[in-house]
Amino acid sequence: MIRVVLVDDQPLIRTGLRVLIADAPDLEVVGEAGNGAEAVELVGRLRPDVAVMDIRMPGMDGIEATRRITADPELPTHVLVLTTFDDDDYVYGALRAGASGFLVKDLALETILDGVRVVAAGDALLAPGITRRLIGEFAARPHGAAQPRRPVAEAVTDREREVLTLVGRGLSNAEIAGELTISVATAKAHVARLFTKLDARDRVHLVIQAYEFGLVGP
Repeated sequence: MIRVVLVDDQPLIRTGLRVLIADAPDLEVVGEAGNGAEAVELVGRLRPDVAVMDIRMPGMDGIEATRRITADPELPTHVLVLTTFDDDDYVYGALRAGASGFLVKDLALETILDGVRVVAAGDALLAPGITRRLIGEFAARPHGAAQPRRPVAEAVTDREREVLTLVGRGLSNAEIAGELTISVATAKAHVARLFTKLDARDRVHLVIQAYEFGLVGP
């Protein structure tokens, strides 16, 4: 059973999600919060598998709540941002704060349920190609472009730098293997080492770091 906390300042949104999740045999809503501060307290107390997080809320917003939740190594909770993509310029910041992915509110409800399951499993929500386009969109905007480029960690080898560049371009492990003429298992091992060396939670955050290091651009 995947335990879920719903965080949104609109009761109607929470009610709709709660009713939807009640029909899913593998999901259970264990709590609800109307703002970021309530979410941080609730997640710390209930320790759910997933927090479905809105971004724009009164008081503490979803970005700060996500940052506080994911900064606690004792919490098993993954954050799935649920927002309005066309209007919201804060998704990139939420991913940098530690969210494992995001969905938009106008998606089919079943798609949202599938997203909760993916995030609960510890995976990035977005497929590599979609991730590339998403991060490219936000990196191209002023708040993304203004971020100074950081040097790549010295511990990263030349081969791992190549792999990180290809991850940033949205390639899957199989595609990376083909590009570099290595086995899929070797490509997967390189990606796993990058997770450790760059302290990345998942593939989404490797893509973000590839942009921040200047290895890829929109």
